[in-house]
Amino acid sequence: MPRTYRVAILGATGAVGAELLALLESRQFPIADLKLLASPRSAGKTLDFCGESLPITAVESGCFKDIDLVLASAGGSISKAWLPEAVAAGAIAIDNSSAYRMDSTVPLVVPEVNPEAAFTHQGIIANPNCTTILMSVALWPLHQLQPIRRVVVSTYQSASGAGARAMEEVRLQAQAILNGETPVSEVLPYPLAFNLFPHNSPLDANGYCEEELKMVNETRKIFGVPDFRLTATCVRVPVLRAHSEAINLEFDSPFDLNLARQVIANAPGVQLLENWDTNYFPMPIDATGKDDVLVGRIRHDISNPNGLELWLCGDQIRKGAALNAVQIAELLATGSPTGDRESVSAASGATSGAAS
Repeated sequence: MPRTYRVAILGATGAVGAELLALLESRQFPIADLKLLASPRSAGKTLDFCGESLPITAVESGCFKDIDLVLASAGGSISKAWLPEAVAAGAIAIDNSSAYRMDSTVPLVVPEVNPEAAFTHQGIIANPNCTTILMSVALWPLHQLQPIRRVVVSTYQSASGAGARAMEEVRLQAQAILNGETPVSEVLPYPLAFNLFPHNSPLDANGYCEEELKMVNETRKIFGVPDFRLTATCVRVPVLRAHSEAINLEFDSPFDLNLARQVIANAPGVQLLENWDTNYFPMPIDATGKDDVLVGRIRHDISNPNGLELWLCGDQIRKGAALNAVQIAELLATGSPTGDRESVSAASGATSGAAS
């Protein structure tokens, strides 16, 4: 009999929490028991899973007893407050917040890129930022063939990156504008419907916002290249779900276009989507609800003989968050990147004790 696991979802009522539930069911992750954790205001409500109505429990001391695996998506402060207790109780935590991503003792994992890193954990594994995940999956196969020397990326990030409330706010703003009314902004700092603005995360002294620096620092850690040259400009756009990225790559020598398309088409977690005759390339509506990162419009940079341009779209809630976390859980459940299913707890030896 294959091993089954006692799983807890921390932040079960959010947009990513809902996607985690759907993915655990559709991918048939071997669950013996599922515990749904959220804030006290959600306690007593229920969510459906595999035909059952499961109660939501308030996160509190002792709630991680007898849990093997915690999928956390409730924000950095919640992860910092509760994941050490989960690890001390013997669970492994896969954290979707930014709380532990740059902790040197915590692996930052994209299964298509660095699956082996998952097995170096000390109780916590970090899920990268959504834009970093989408970009990494697309760039890694190219980087493996010809090392990338520099990346210039501009992101076009949907409301889903700010959560379910932001998505609903954009819907209400659009309706208000169409009715000739003034749109109201409560979740996002400015109206997003029929508008766009630079990403609203805090600005660093160097002029880059937190979201842009996440892409730089996280990619360096995932790729294992501390001085990887990357610059990013992140923009919030009036799209409900799925992020887009325009990426300029520089190599030491020209990269053959046919080879680039072949590499992308054959890469795990990526789908090549381009029709030059009809000018059809990946769009958010194509990527919404899809597991794969859609890549297209691959072309040479006419300003640089060693440059390559590409465009991608990916579902921020799915591959950019929930799916990546479930894939990490599946890695642990198999015992190795290519091994047979084993105990999650045995994936890297003992995991109890301090988180980091």
